Amino acid sequence: MVETLKRGAWFSTAVVAALLMLLALYGMAGMIGGAIPANRDWRAPDRGVSVWVESNGVHVGIVVPKRAGGVDWRGFASPRDLGDPRFAGYDHLAIGWGERDFFLGTPTWADVRLPTVLAAGYGSDATLLHVEHVPRPREGGDVRRVVLTPAEYRRLAAAIMASRGAGPARRGYAANDVFYPARGHYSAVTTCNAWVGWVLRFAGVRVGAWTPFPETVLWWF
Repeated sequence: MVETLKRGAWFSTAVVAALLMLLALYGMAGMIGGAIPANRDWRAPDRGVSVWVESNGVHVGIVVPKRAGGVDWRGFASPRDLGDPRFAGYDHLAIGWGERDFFLGTPTWADVRLPTVLAAGYGSDATLLHVEHVPRPREGGDVRRVVLTPAEYRRLAAAIMASRGAGPARRGYAANDVFYPARGHYSAVTTCNAWVGWVLRFAGVRVGAWTPFPETVLWWF
């Protein structure tokens, strides 16, 4: 009996050590991937279309003007989808992509539960776009402004719009936000922050080659 307990304790310790090592390797790989530049020759133009990347500490999203650079987002996010259509009067959209159950089940970070995190990290084809109608952001702290040429902005918009899936909208956390079905597979590799890095790379912006963490996006700006 004692030997059985010892073997069980040893096995549990080995599993915990392996998980901690895996997490450490994942963190190291993410930091390295975020430090390797894609589009290394890109420079922000003196004048152009301003977008913002903003972080809540865990999740990064992109804020775009509703009408700029030849792009009109009004058909993408209808006022009819909002709890209160008056919020459609705001002139910007804050857009993020992520796993459906994680989005719907965690309206605040106090609601985050380990099984939800593990399930999302394992992988899911059920993804959503979270779209908020917001005023023009104020730059500072975890809100960074990025200036794009009109052509770069159109590529950014094309990448975001291509992430939209088919199906009805879901009401969001408040009266000014909404969820839309999305395309793409969410996993520990293709995280919400990696998606932001992808759309920025697609636009031609210099950013990390792989950006799984908020810091790996923000430090470029």
